[in-house]
Amino acid sequence: MTEAGNPDRSGRRQPASYLFVPGNRPDRVAKAAASGADSIIIDLEDAVGPDDKEAARAAAADWFRQGGGGVLRINGADTPWFTPDLAALAAYPAAVVMVPKASVAALNDVSRRLPGRPLIALVESVEGLMQLHDLAAAPGLCRIAFGNLDFGLDARIPGTGASLDPVRLQIAIASRHAGLPPPVDGVTVDLEDMGALAADVARARDLGFTAKLCLHPRQVAAVNCGFAPTEAEIDRARRIVAAVRAAKGGVVQLDGRMIDRPVVERARAVLDAAGEGP
Repeated sequence: MTEAGNPDRSGRRQPASYLFVPGNRPDRVAKAAASGADSIIIDLEDAVGPDDKEAARAAAADWFRQGGGGVLRINGADTPWFTPDLAALAAYPAAVVMVPKASVAALNDVSRRLPGRPLIALVESVEGLMQLHDLAAAPGLCRIAFGNLDFGLDARIPGTGASLDPVRLQIAIASRHAGLPPPVDGVTVDLEDMGALAADVARARDLGFTAKLCLHPRQVAAVNCGFAPTEAEIDRARRIVAAVRAAKGGVVQLDGRMIDRPVVERARAVLDAAGEGP
């Protein structure tokens, strides 16, 4: 897995692409990890049928036991597989836990059983949205991801793209208020239409997201590229920062425009994301 992504306020690089891989397909896990995705998500939930849950859990444990990294999406708190999933995770502190159908109660339960473990909350229900600000403050939470497909189903909203942008904006604002890294957008189900994927990434980026869930390795490169600063953005950011330095505390102008603090801070964020921070 790469070191690409966006830095949080501590300077750590946050993944821009998260690639799902079924937990019951251990042959695909290493391939997923080598796909260029910033992080993989070994899925014990939706991608695994009831008869394969135990085998998937054992295969995931083997991956982490052998030094593999990534995220493990466990089964929901209302399922019989929840407790065995957490019991297996206790031996592998390097595994980040993705909590599906996230609620405050579910996150607190996971945090109590796995103290100090980094958690990703997958907001994919109306209940989770209604608890969003309390959820964002839950112990151990390191990021929020949007489960757009399940959310649309639960909310009885047919669309899962732009029609859910008001929900995305709430998630971005709640993440910022809680001091979390920017959130992770949900999946694009069309695996062939790269134009649709690029449009989804661009729209999510405009709403404050800096990462996306991927269903297939072919989506990874477009997601990484879409969330990375463009050459034009990097060039302008360099010029803004250089103008600030040259002004030595005085009024800053560039291309006939006044440059105020928010513009400067945004330029520095662009350079940080490009790996050119101080």
